[in-house]
Amino acid sequence: MSGVYGRKIKMTIFGESHGASIGLVIDGLPPGLGIDIDFIKREMERRAPGRNLLSTQRQEKDAFLIQSGVFEGRTTGTPLCALIPNSDSHSKDYSILKDNMRPGHADYSGKIKYKGFNDYRGGGHFSGRLTAPLVFMGAVAKQALARYGIVIGAHINNVGEIFDRKFDPLGEETELLMSLRQKEFAVLDDVRGAEMQALILEARERQDSIGGSIECMALNLPAGLGEPFFDSLESRLAHVLFSIPAVKGLEFGMGFGFCRSTGSQANDPLYYDGDSVRTETNNNGGILGGITNGMPVVFKVGFKPTPSISLPQKTINVAEHTNTVLEIKGRHDPCIVQRAVPVVEGVTAWTVLDMLLTADINGEV
Repeated sequence: MSGVYGRKIKMTIFGESHGASIGLVIDGLPPGLGIDIDFIKREMERRAPGRNLLSTQRQEKDAFLIQSGVFEGRTTGTPLCALIPNSDSHSKDYSILKDNMRPGHADYSGKIKYKGFNDYRGGGHFSGRLTAPLVFMGAVAKQALARYGIVIGAHINNVGEIFDRKFDPLGEETELLMSLRQKEFAVLDDVRGAEMQALILEARERQDSIGGSIECMALNLPAGLGEPFFDSLESRLAHVLFSIPAVKGLEFGMGFGFCRSTGSQANDPLYYDGDSVRTETNNNGGILGGITNGMPVVFKVGFKPTPSISLPQKTINVAEHTNTVLEIKGRHDPCIVQRAVPVVEGVTAWTVLDMLLTADINGEV
């Protein structure tokens, strides 16, 4: 199991969906970094389940206990360890899944990989529950990035066929990105947001689920961040973004729109704005050659529908080696996109901070 990632700032995540707790250890944080516990709590609440009918009714507050690494409100420079207790797991709902594999889930692949010793309750270590530590890490990273003036924000780009308006690729006001963190349903157009919510509730009524995507923007990144070939900013972001459960697509800037464009349409003309270099368009999403060019970094992340649905689905029973039909019980998200917004922001903030400290472009945090 690869539960450790990072260069300068390494994070280890641990736990299972229905174990006693989940958590993380962060190694490499510089000493003296101010930690706003209330900010971390607010970020964790954004991802927490059970807030309304748009998400699973599992009641987890995502409360956390910092075990080490913070003293008198600042990091000590030693590993920061945080526990996030599991308080509302219904393991009996998952007993049937020991042998009956959920279509679209990691049940079968995980069983093969770990020779049947994996914890299958609620998906175990494959569960979206394990994104809570990612949000915690992101909350710490956002506080560190604030010293650089770097702000990261995201919104729900679409649910099904209903789309929010897109970020202005040339940049949005910092206040707008910050305001999205205060919204229970993070969209730019609240009318479209209401339509998306109705679509999610409709999927719930049908005992089905629906997918969507998230658009993320990072403002004020310095030009020159990224190490081609294999540690380009795109490469590193892709690594962590595809580590989020249910992510199946990623595009920077125009993304697959480049495939339908000509060079004259796709290229971003450069110009001087005083002493600063800018581009008239930002089709490349602020990254060229894997390196930031000083423009806003913009990308979209696509999420598949929640695979755990209550409709009858064809599957297999691995104990009996037979084909069967599965009707899944339990509590599941009809759409995970709205809860994934702080997760996308979080892993982005962590990756940017890790790369900044590794490159030491702007000095110490």
